[in-house]
Amino acid sequence: MYSILLSIFFPVLAGVYLLIRKEMADRRNLLITTGICFVITGILVVATLLTAHGTDFTLFYLTQSLPIYFSVDAVSVIFSAMTMIIFVCAGFFSFEYMKHETKEKRYYGYYLIVFGVLNALCFAGNLITFYLFFEMLTLSSMPLVLHNGSREAIMAGLKYLFYSLCGAYAALFGIYFVCKYSDSLTFTAGGVLTSSAATEHTGLLLIVAFVMILGFSVKAGMFPMHAWLPTAHPVAPAPASAVLSAVIVKAGVLGIVRLVYYIFGASFLRGTWVQTVWLILTLITVFMGSMLAYREKVLKKRLAYSTVSQLSYILFGLAVMDAGSVTGGFLHVLAHGFIKSTLFLCAGAIIYTTGKTKVDELRGIGKEMPLTMWCYTIVSLGLIGIPPTGGFVSKWYLAIGSLGSAIPVFSWLGPVILLVSALLTAGYLLPLTIQGFFPGADYDYEHFKKREPSGWMTIPLLILTVLSVLIGLLPTPLVDYLTQIVSTIL
Repeated sequence: MYSILLSIFFPVLAGVYLLIRKEMADRRNLLITTGICFVITGILVVATLLTAHGTDFTLFYLTQSLPIYFSVDAVSVIFSAMTMIIFVCAGFFSFEYMKHETKEKRYYGYYLIVFGVLNALCFAGNLITFYLFFEMLTLSSMPLVLHNGSREAIMAGLKYLFYSLCGAYAALFGIYFVCKYSDSLTFTAGGVLTSSAATEHTGLLLIVAFVMILGFSVKAGMFPMHAWLPTAHPVAPAPASAVLSAVIVKAGVLGIVRLVYYIFGASFLRGTWVQTVWLILTLITVFMGSMLAYREKVLKKRLAYSTVSQLSYILFGLAVMDAGSVTGGFLHVLAHGFIKSTLFLCAGAIIYTTGKTKVDELRGIGKEMPLTMWCYTIVSLGLIGIPPTGGFVSKWYLAIGSLGSAIPVFSWLGPVILLVSALLTAGYLLPLTIQGFFPGADYDYEHFKKREPSGWMTIPLLILTVLSVLIGLLPTPLVDYLTQIVSTIL
């Protein structure tokens, strides 16, 4: 029970400690302190998942009927395990990367606070607790976006804040109605709406559900509230971009999972106009994000548009509300998390080593940084959906679930859009590999030099790359676990 609180408040307090203490004279002491905090937080999360599964804990009451309440269930395990692995890997990667950034102490302070807040979101046991930490996530992660203090970074941070607050307030609007028409706000498989409310106020509750889905989808970058993502990611430090794109945006996905399957219930929304409009928006986002990524020349911005597209793969699976599609959505949460964090860290390693940010400038980069580019290439194949990577397995389940759903038009249109998006994904990721390893006859083969970054960067890249492949090579245990979850919520 107490491991839940420790996994949340230890990194938050450690981050506050770094922020308020004086600058350390020796950078080495800062890294040792921060590294110990990463390791301890990771151990606490693992201990929570192993020992606290199925337990709950009430911290305090906002009102007599609104507790701040934590609980560890199977969905918590998926999101918190992914968060812990990526945050620790990106954290150690930053030990080398942040050498050329200023104000490292501030960066690591907010990084740890965000780590703790994300753990709180994963373990939130009711809607009001989730909302509280959803707001805190925006406020604590914004300094990571505007870290370098440039005008571009400040404007990106403000845009991120504005979009995120608009989404959060849309969710808050819905919480008032959910509170009125439900027995409680505790996450319960199948939903919490009273039978009388679901019958007598169907029209109103459908509007509320749609507004809340849009609200949480802002963090997940769904059209039409996606514009903050390609603005914020390129200006943030690469390790921050990695956790923004792989983990922080998944807070929106987690919010939708909790809302659709644990508050309203899939049976209440299935077959309604809410499901139809939601499906339309997800497919528009999948195609639009891929097309914009294909046209983009700045590497980190290209990856940001890719995130817009890939997150809506997950949302599409959730919106279909079929056992196969939802399983595929959960699989893609993990596969995309490991793949996209690796891609952003590879971009960071390239920028750190060469100073180049545009794709057209990176001809021959595979000769200079072969290990980094092999990691980039392998996870790119995963994002495209080529076996035996995790991305193939997740997209397989998404397509099969869609085809088996029998939803008019969308049952076949969904897989078609996903296939077109996969082709566009190959079009915007693989040219860097091809030009990187095969730069052409006019490339100076005699005078290039290998310049891989240190182990602080390459080891996290290797770990995340291996994990992205293992999901594809050994999917059965994970699929079985996810199938059990899906069977309880549909």
